[in-house]
Amino acid sequence: MKAGIVGLPNVGKSTLFNCLSNAKAQSANFPFCTIEPNIGVVNVPDQRLEKLEELVNPERVLPATVDIVDIAGLVKGASKGEGLGNQFLGNIRECNAIIHVLRCFDNDNIVHVDGKVNPIRDKETIDIELQLKDLETVEKRLEKAKKAAKTGNKEAQVETALLERIRAVLLEGKSARVIEPQNNDEEVLLEAFQLITAKPVLYVCNVDENAAVNGNDYVEKVKELVKDENAEVIVLAVGTEADITELETYEERQMFLEDLGLSEPGVSKLIRSAYKLLNLQTYFTAGVKEVRAWTIKVGDTAPKAAGVIHSDFEKGFIRAEVIAYDDYVAFGSEAKVKEAGKLRVEGKEYVVKDGDVMHFRFNV
Repeated sequence: MKAGIVGLPNVGKSTLFNCLSNAKAQSANFPFCTIEPNIGVVNVPDQRLEKLEELVNPERVLPATVDIVDIAGLVKGASKGEGLGNQFLGNIRECNAIIHVLRCFDNDNIVHVDGKVNPIRDKETIDIELQLKDLETVEKRLEKAKKAAKTGNKEAQVETALLERIRAVLLEGKSARVIEPQNNDEEVLLEAFQLITAKPVLYVCNVDENAAVNGNDYVEKVKELVKDENAEVIVLAVGTEADITELETYEERQMFLEDLGLSEPGVSKLIRSAYKLLNLQTYFTAGVKEVRAWTIKVGDTAPKAAGVIHSDFEKGFIRAEVIAYDDYVAFGSEAKVKEAGKLRVEGKEYVVKDGDVMHFRFNV
């Protein structure tokens, strides 16, 4: 599961990616790795993991991770292949969610690609390019679906009706994510279409240091514009975050943050929001060898969660021993949780809750 950073050139995308890729910004302990020059595996900051480490005192601690992709800056005409348009659109299609960076600061030393800072226009530029590309995709599919629908093919008729609705929305200058699937068939189809504007989005308003805590007029305009999109808006002073990552010690970084009036680096909040945007959640395993955060999708059952550790765990799943995170912390150890009768035994139908501490029994 990957989240892609998009935006016009010179809005702060690569600086943000470099901030994310420098683990010092997130934590005192964990390293970062890069799969390719533009893909980073970023640790998800989680205070629950730190608390479990404190209680269990394991040999090692492994956090959950999320993949962040730095995608080339988009220009007008990308939907027709202008600039790096085709590469950009290919990269974004492979991502599961979008982190859209908008420039919300004035600085005469950093040239704006369109001459003047205007995050509303910038957002519309990118939206239009992505919508045009989706429109092209929808019209091609619609042509095929209509032919099949004329033969009485029921599935093609459902597909045609959905594509017509999506086409109408795109022609209004809206994104496909505003479409609400009316049933399971439509939900499956919408996912199969792989439309770029159907992907969930998170907006990052890149501000200067003075606006890091309370934002500015540009931010307010963005919030007003996206209020009907069901999308989160995060305010981030990307240049300042980059300065924080240059500091040597965790203590120095905390002092810098306190001076700004922030309790944690903004990128930490961004990573957690990206994780949530991808519909991911965490469960834990906790033992003296290792305390570890495992990533699963929201709604996954116990066998699916077990399969993240090893496919054999899922195949031979017998049961899961589950402790709620709050109970683990309240009683202080697994043994005391058992004594209090708070350890639960769950079967194959159990839907894992975020923060569950789990142990699996299996037989292959």
